Amino acid sequence: MEENFSTILGILTGLGLAAACGFRVFVPFLIASIAIRADVIHVAADFAWMGSTPALVALGVATLLEVGGYCLPGVDHFLDVVATPVAVVAGTLLTASFITDMEPWFRWSLAAIAGGGAAAVVQTTTVAARATSAVLSLGFGNPIVSAAEFLGATTVSILAALAPILALIAVVVAVALLWSLRRRRAEPMVASRPAGWGSQT
Repeated sequence: MEENFSTILGILTGLGLAAACGFRVFVPFLIASIAIRADVIHVAADFAWMGSTPALVALGVATLLEVGGYCLPGVDHFLDVVATPVAVVAGTLLTASFITDMEPWFRWSLAAIAGGGAAAVVQTTTVAARATSAVLSLGFGNPIVSAAEFLGATTVSILAALAPILALIAVVVAVALLWSLRRRRAEPMVASRPAGWGSQT
C-alpha cells in the first residue's frame, strides 16, 4: 500500500513539473535539481544526475538565459516557436524521472502521453496568451506576460515538489484563467471588424 502511494505521489510530482515546463522549460528542471539535492524529492536511479553539481550549474545558467531571452522583443517570439516541442520533450523526461517500478515501455508511454501532454497544453495556452498580448499592446505587454509565466513556472514547480496535487490544481486554474482572458480580449477585436469582413465579393 505504501509502495503504491509512493508511486502515485511520484507520478503526480512528475506531472506537476511537466506542466510547469509549459510556462518555462528550464525552471522546473532547476527547482527539481535543488529539491533532489536537498533530499526533498527522489528520482529514478537513471535520473540521479539531475541532483549533481554540474547539472545544477548548467540548469541555473540555462534558466537565466531562457528567462532573459523572453524579456527581449523578437527573441521571445523565436523562443515561443521552439519552446513547444522542447517543452513536450522536457515534460516527458521530468515525468519519467519520477516513475519507478514500472516496465520501461509503460513508463515512457505514460510519461509521453501524460507529461508531454500536460506540457503541451500549458505551452499552447501561454503562446496564445502572448500572441493576444502582442496584438493588443503592440508587444509592449509581453514583458508582463513573461513575468507572469516565470512566476507560474516557479510556483507550480515548488508546489510539485512539496504538494503535487496542489500544483496540478494550480495549473488547471491558471490555464482556465488564461483562456478566459484571451477570449475576453479577443471579443472586442472581432466586434470591431467592419461589416462584411472576410466575405468574398
